[in-house]
Amino acid sequence: MSDSIPNEDAQPTEMSETETPIIEIEETAAAGEQPQDAVIAELVTELTNAKRTADEAQDQALRAQAELQNFRRRKERETEERVSNANASLLKDILPVLDDFERAVANAPAGLPVDEGSWADGFLLIQRKLQALLEKSGVSAIPSEGDFDPNLHEAISVEPSETVGSGEIIAEVRRGYMLNGRVLRPSQVRVAL
Repeated sequence: MSDSIPNEDAQPTEMSETETPIIEIEETAAAGEQPQDAVIAELVTELTNAKRTADEAQDQALRAQAELQNFRRRKERETEERVSNANASLLKDILPVLDDFERAVANAPAGLPVDEGSWADGFLLIQRKLQALLEKSGVSAIPSEGDFDPNLHEAISVEPSETVGSGEIIAEVRRGYMLNGRVLRPSQVRVAL
């Protein structure tokens, strides 16, 4: 046998995926099917469409994930606000008790003994503990000196004064309080005319 005659018993050599035998292309063209370039173009179009669909699905998934995170943050904020409002309501109800303690201390008789173990000393201790509890909860007194601030103070009277300038606070009638930077109760003050 000569080398130029193909051996019928010989196995066909394997072709890589990129190689297409000429016979197949001729058979495809003869059978009226699309030539290889048209098939490739069609596959590229399908791949482009599939990629676009995958990109859209990924974009939708990312948006849904971001929306879920925003929803969780919003719910956490709302929960914190509800708790804060509930605390504010309770603390606001306690403030008159503190006012009564302060008035009682301010109006105590002059000759009242305030030695260790007396009932007056216990009374002062209760007042200090109540103030410490409120401070621990984020409650702080609003300063009532200097200029009148309508965001912090409530003017209950406007009167002439020789000791302070116009628009300044003359005296505090009822102490105001803030809770974590928000006005819990404005100070009631007398303002100079």
